[in-house]
Amino acid sequence: MLPTAVDAMGGDRAPAEIIAGARQAVDEVGVGVVLVGRPDAIDEAGGSLGLDVIPATEVIEMHDDPAQGVRRKKDSSLVRAAEAVRDGRAAAMISAGNTGATMASALLRMGRVKGVLRPAIATPIPNPGHHPTVLLDAGANAECTPPYLVQFAQMGSVYAARHYGIDRPRVSLLSIGEEDTKGTPLVKETNALLRATPGLAFVGNVEGRDLIGGDAADVIVTDGFTGNVALKALEGALRYLVGAVAAALPAESLAPLLPLAADMDPDNTGGAMLLGVDGVCIISHGSSTARAIVNAVRVAKEMVEADLVADLRDAVA
Repeated sequence: MLPTAVDAMGGDRAPAEIIAGARQAVDEVGVGVVLVGRPDAIDEAGGSLGLDVIPATEVIEMHDDPAQGVRRKKDSSLVRAAEAVRDGRAAAMISAGNTGATMASALLRMGRVKGVLRPAIATPIPNPGHHPTVLLDAGANAECTPPYLVQFAQMGSVYAARHYGIDRPRVSLLSIGEEDTKGTPLVKETNALLRATPGLAFVGNVEGRDLIGGDAADVIVTDGFTGNVALKALEGALRYLVGAVAAALPAESLAPLLPLAADMDPDNTGGAMLLGVDGVCIISHGSSTARAIVNAVRVAKEMVEADLVADLRDAVA
């Protein structure tokens, strides 16, 4: 298997934490990893730890405009990582950097799967005691049409099946009520299309309360604006809740909660998958630790071996 290209410059803890995670991934996951980034910055962080490096002289920062950054910074770590996949030098790419620029790099350099209208970000939402729920789109497309959402449902279903081994993933549509008549015109029209789409196990609408801790669906579909707002609201609420519980209880009482905290830790999910581009691309959280990179490499390996891209191509054909 070709190595996985890891953007060494992306993320709040780059490059040292990213490099450490890439090195751990080689040992724990058993696949090759190539770092992509500025050689001087990698050396200052302690070196590549024996990993190969694809040099890139530029970095697309978090404040950079994604599309302009990709067009202007052609020698950036993100662009070079996407080109490595396109040119057959890497099997997948991973970045914890600028989400929009990661998506733009993958789309402009790797291209999209034939038949896909728009790529979507599929984010696994931890669900203690159960496999994660896949939410898409989590921010790639702020404005959507019903055909976009139908394709998101098709791609999300394939991803949930391959990643979590679900025989027939249940697909739902995020709305303000469970009834088919609830929601915006976009939601109501999409609901009708999903019910008429063959091959999908569409179970109807779900509400925001079903995003976590429920068993209503395996895949939840929405537009990128709503999905990103819902995801960030959920992250903020969980962060506050964890902090409040930790402050209210003595340290010795927190031990029983540690397994639950591990289940809810985004570092353990491996990051979000960009579905619809012609290659495996994983977008990790901006605050990713070395453990997050290890899990991202593990997911990348599984999706390459499962030939996810070919299955996505069949699903939207």
